[in-house]
Amino acid sequence: MSASTPTPEAATRALTDLVTTIDDCLGRLTHARDRAQELLKARADGVSWLDIVTTEDRPLVVESVSAVLSNLSRAGSTFRREQAHALQSEQVSINRIAALFGVTRQRISALLRERAAVSDLDAGEPALAD
Repeated sequence: MSASTPTPEAATRALTDLVTTIDDCLGRLTHARDRAQELLKARADGVSWLDIVTTEDRPLVVESVSAVLSNLSRAGSTFRREQAHALQSEQVSINRIAALFGVTRQRISALLRERAAVSDLDAGEPALAD
């Protein structure tokens, strides 16, 4: 495979983005955990849930956790799509990719179609309807 092939670079960029997202999420989760500990202390001191929620600084613990899950899902999905495409570019069969990922071959086909649709949108081409 030549060094100028863009597909592995897309997978590498997606993995780099995933690592960056994980690092960001670790910081956000650490902060959310610290805030949750403060909330537990407030509850132990007899503060009502209403008082806790109405005085809690934004983002709320639950908002932070939701944002982390969303960000990890986005970055993980992007990497999974790009990695599947990179493997296919290396002539790995859809069945083999499915076995490596622990999913069905239909799921891999869907990932590759999603990747093509995203690539078309990024290139400014209209996505084709199924």
